[in-house]
Amino acid sequence: QVQLVESGGGSVQAGGSLRLSCAASGFTYSSACMGWFRQAPGKEREGVATIYTITGNTRYADSVKGRFTIPQDNATNTVYLQMNSLKPEDTAMYYCAAESPSSGICSMTPRWIDYWGQGTQVTVSS
Repeated sequence: QVQLVESGGGSVQAGGSLRLSCAASGFTYSSACMGWFRQAPGKEREGVATIYTITGNTRYADSVKGRFTIPQDNATNTVYLQMNSLKPEDTAMYYCAAESPSSGICSMTPRWIDYWGQGTQVTVSS
C-alpha cells in the first residue's frame, strides 16, 4: 500500500520559514521522482520542486528558485521542502507526490503523478 505522509504545514509571517516533510512507503523510492506541488484556492495545482531520488537532481519552479530547496533522506525514504523567505503568494495547500520518471526526467506535471499525499496547508500572512 502506497503512503505519502506529509507534515510540517502551518501559519507563518512573510519572510519566515517552514519545512515540510513527506515520508514515503509502499513503492520503490530509490528510482522515483519525488516532488512538491501546491494549489491555492481558485488556481490549478502547480509543481514547486522535484528531486530524482537516485541522482539527487532537482528542479524548481521559477517562483521559488533561491528560496525553496528539496532535500531528501534516502535512509528513511523522506523528502522535505525547506521554504525560506516565504511570501503571502506562497499560501496554498501543499502536496507531496511521487512519479515514475520517463528517461530519468522528472516532469513536475500533475498529470504524470502516480501517487499523491493528503496535503498540508501553508498560510503566509503579510
